[in-house]
Amino acid sequence: MKKWLKYLLVLILLVILYFSFTYYPALNIVTGYASKNMASGMFLANRDQLSMSEQDNGFFPISLASYRVDEKEKSVTASLFGLMKRKAVFKEGLGAILINDSYDSNKEFPEPNRYFKSNSLPYPYGELKQHDTVFSEVDYKKLDSAVAFAFDSAEDNLKQTRAVLVIYKDKILKEKYSEGFDKNTLMHGWSMTKSITSTMYGVLQNQGKIDINSSTGIKDWASDERKNITINNLLQMNSGLAWDEEYFNISDVTKMLYLESDMGSSQIENQLVGKPDSLWNYSSGTTNILSGPLLKSQFKTHQEYLDFWYKDLIDRIGMHSMVIETDLSGSFIGSSYAWATTRDWAKFGLLYLHEGNWNGEQVLDSSWVKYASTPTNTSNGRYGAQFWLNAGGHHPDVPLDMYSCNGFKGQYVFIVPSKQMVVVRLGLVNEPEFDVNAFLSRITGSIN
Repeated sequence: MKKWLKYLLVLILLVILYFSFTYYPALNIVTGYASKNMASGMFLANRDQLSMSEQDNGFFPISLASYRVDEKEKSVTASLFGLMKRKAVFKEGLGAILINDSYDSNKEFPEPNRYFKSNSLPYPYGELKQHDTVFSEVDYKKLDSAVAFAFDSAEDNLKQTRAVLVIYKDKILKEKYSEGFDKNTLMHGWSMTKSITSTMYGVLQNQGKIDINSSTGIKDWASDERKNITINNLLQMNSGLAWDEEYFNISDVTKMLYLESDMGSSQIENQLVGKPDSLWNYSSGTTNILSGPLLKSQFKTHQEYLDFWYKDLIDRIGMHSMVIETDLSGSFIGSSYAWATTRDWAKFGLLYLHEGNWNGEQVLDSSWVKYASTPTNTSNGRYGAQFWLNAGGHHPDVPLDMYSCNGFKGQYVFIVPSKQMVVVRLGLVNEPEFDVNAFLSRITGSIN
């Protein structure tokens, strides 16, 4: 064999080895994301495979995935060039679960009991049509223009907004959807789920069952400095625990969401890199400790844990479309996986706008709402208890009292107490492609 050919073969081998060691681990995450998101979209939100593939999973490298859909099993298997197959299986009441080799198809998966109720009230306290109301202080032309600003024109596809809902004084002022979506479509909230998780602790506090200023009581932390971490520290994301929140690389968050079967318990191993209450660090891992092992410890049985989310909050305020998905261990993925219609996401915002009161019933104490919307130490006015804030003027043309649930790719529930407004925007891109300041300032500016 000629010497140059030997060198070429060695070079090719080195290149293969380099890419294997560098990129092969990422394939696990890519196909995990692809199968999980596709299964949720198809079997939970009743979307078709083509639209999910072209839109929700249409960005690199997820766009490279291939799919095998089993309608009977309600599963999706994704692969990349035939490599690293990952499978997600839909379970009623629990959403799409990313499985691994430990999965037993014969195992029973307990599902939460739902507490659906109907009444003869108009939205938001029921599902009947609202009475037409005209507010003299609303500039409807400005409002129409502001909502139109959120959507793409026929010539571009930059903002990729799917839904906008504007509520003022409990009345829907404006509701608009892009093609293929409507008021009945379930939308993925991504990290807006964190605000739901936080609220579960607010419900417990209102019931007198928890003190958020107490230590977590996590046994694995009892013999080191982590014993000083409080529930409050976790809620405010200033626990001092190590965490890397990077979605476009192999990181703590992508490994947790697409490799771990028990997402919350696995994060208990995280070590301190700073003192509690002195280092704010946005962490989905922290939220999954809250939504998994820590919240489970408040209940005697797994069924009570599952039911609590729906009985005491979600179905209690009529968010009947909402489903929070679980991991393979049966724990709610409180960092990232709630789905609901646009109108039901708005109901959650209205609960906070009304300081925890829902149609005369106090679901949360008003002090909790103030706590959740008060800046966390060292967050520069940007974060409360699993809510984003405008207290530091991050959005300069928006009222400072605005706070919000924010999610990956630009999911928002904006709560603006000074304007008596809740605004929901759902889509596929975040800032800067979608200008939050310009959009929200136009919306709030329509109220004189």
